[in-house]
Amino acid sequence: MFELATLGTFIAFVIGLFLIPGPAVLLTITRTIQAGRKGGILAGLGIATGDFIHTLFAALGLSAILMHSSLAFNIVKYAGVVYLLYLGVRALLEKPQESEEKQVQEAPKESAWRSYSQAIMAEVLNPKTALFFLAFLPQFVHPENGASFAQFMVLGLIFVVLSVLYTTAIVLSIRPLSVLVKKIAWINPWKNKIVGLIYFSLGLKVALDSK
Repeated sequence: MFELATLGTFIAFVIGLFLIPGPAVLLTITRTIQAGRKGGILAGLGIATGDFIHTLFAALGLSAILMHSSLAFNIVKYAGVVYLLYLGVRALLEKPQESEEKQVQEAPKESAWRSYSQAIMAEVLNPKTALFFLAFLPQFVHPENGASFAQFMVLGLIFVVLSVLYTTAIVLSIRPLSVLVKKIAWINPWKNKIVGLIYFSLGLKVALDSK
């Protein structure tokens, strides 16, 4: 379906894009510090799931609506802003854990699921990501290579796999730092406030984005 040169170029471009820190990196780091290694990895999986959904939308042509309709773009954009601000307020209001032992005992499946689902929502509700997939993927889709929909999906799956590998590498590298931070008692009461500010900064970034 694809020539090796085309796939090689696509993968090189994707890796190059990953080297530029963006909202996905900040979300992954935030959830790793907030919910540990499992939370960070699941956040990365949530981001990858959101990217796959954007790939599907691009393949079906639905993302074109965001490119040609300012109203649709703004609706999705501000829905994303509101959701990120909600996460920020929730983090600011959340009480700090009393002890490391209690944190381990109270680290439920719900927390892990929240890391995954919140990352999906944050990624899906970012219209810039939708427009990126709509503009980027077609550069590597050629009718002579077969069905365009199948090509879109293959490229999307490659992007998703690389994204999971990338965010997992971030989690594994940042985890020792988060363990060190948790051992510093004085920073624990401020941890949720720092996380909240990160979510607020992400929301501000999305709010200031334009087509």
